[in-house]
Amino acid sequence: MRSIRITAALAAAVLLLAACGDGGTPAGPGPGPAGMKPPDRQKLASLGAGEGQVNIVSWAGYVENGSTDKSVDWVTGFEKETGCKVNNKVGSTSDEMVTLMKSGQYDVVSASGDASLRLIYGGDVAPVNTDLIANYKDIFDGLKLKPWNSVGGVAYGVPHGRGANLLMYRTDVVTPAPTSWGAVFDANSPYKGKITAYDSPIYIADAALYLMKTKPELNIKNPYALDDTQFQAAIDLLKQQNPLIGEYWSDYTKEIQAFKSGDSVLGTTWQVITNLAKADKAPVEAILPSEGATGWSDTWMISDKAKNPNCAYLWMNHIVSPDANAAVAEWFGEAPSNKLACAKTADKNHCATFHAEDEAYFSQVWYWSTPIAQCLDGRTNVTCKDYAAWTQAWTTVKG
Repeated sequence: MRSIRITAALAAAVLLLAACGDGGTPAGPGPGPAGMKPPDRQKLASLGAGEGQVNIVSWAGYVENGSTDKSVDWVTGFEKETGCKVNNKVGSTSDEMVTLMKSGQYDVVSASGDASLRLIYGGDVAPVNTDLIANYKDIFDGLKLKPWNSVGGVAYGVPHGRGANLLMYRTDVVTPAPTSWGAVFDANSPYKGKITAYDSPIYIADAALYLMKTKPELNIKNPYALDDTQFQAAIDLLKQQNPLIGEYWSDYTKEIQAFKSGDSVLGTTWQVITNLAKADKAPVEAILPSEGATGWSDTWMISDKAKNPNCAYLWMNHIVSPDANAAVAEWFGEAPSNKLACAKTADKNHCATFHAEDEAYFSQVWYWSTPIAQCLDGRTNVTCKDYAAWTQAWTTVKG
């Protein structure tokens, strides 16, 4: 699964680049947060013949050719149909993915929301000509032209899938059943030492989301746009929570084991983890709490230096086609981005389980976005904490 640790030095460097731009006057997309404009990059005007290969950086499980499981393969057919050989590099973190894309050796990346803005404002990815991607029309509208995959109304990628960060609990231990994130932040929790939380600086947004709903006087409008006072409140809450935490998790298999053994009985999770834990006979349930939740939506993005742009476009169109998108969504454990994929899943309840067609459900989800100094909520009279600050603060939270 994904881990999104970002080093302070890299984050600071990227944000400096974002602030400085490329010294010119971009003629492409309009401004993003606080009037920021990304460097001027051109999208592909027309689709030509494939170059014979495509070099991809992806999350594990996104590019399967049958080598992991013979029955799991949406690469071989693509290669035969297009003549584009797929060379895939699995990225273990968003930090690594950004570094790899900066090298210019890769054509396409499956970027999470914490990486996508860095790639856009760093000038490392190009706008995407969605007219050249036939399957784009069938992508759920709730995923198109969002703050993490577009700027100024210009698409910088093709949505892949999405999921929410849920609250999971052991039904035989946690009573009554929780309804709020307050269950993991209660300083007097009876489950002290058996609460778990996601091990990443982006988890600060979970605390901010809770405060957004429970302390309106802080005036938090976006959990990824925190000024000094708002940020400190979130950090204070997380430090208060720290003695309750038995383990911070980033490896989903370890979280499953912890809930099976009872070492963890309450904490953040993903739907796929809940499904796997239940399959292993762990007595667990997961909910979307009353405050809503953070979540993730990945985007296929093309390098501005792509050496194989035609094969890259062919891949982006293929991976969000109904058949391929259904296959990867089931294998990875997420909601597909293509609305036609729901009719193609082997498990006919898959889309219902992952709320793929439920926009009311996802309207409660704040998708991961890269915090930047220019506040993502549109404020211009204050400076927000950037991801370098988030990374530094996370080390103090964990102690």
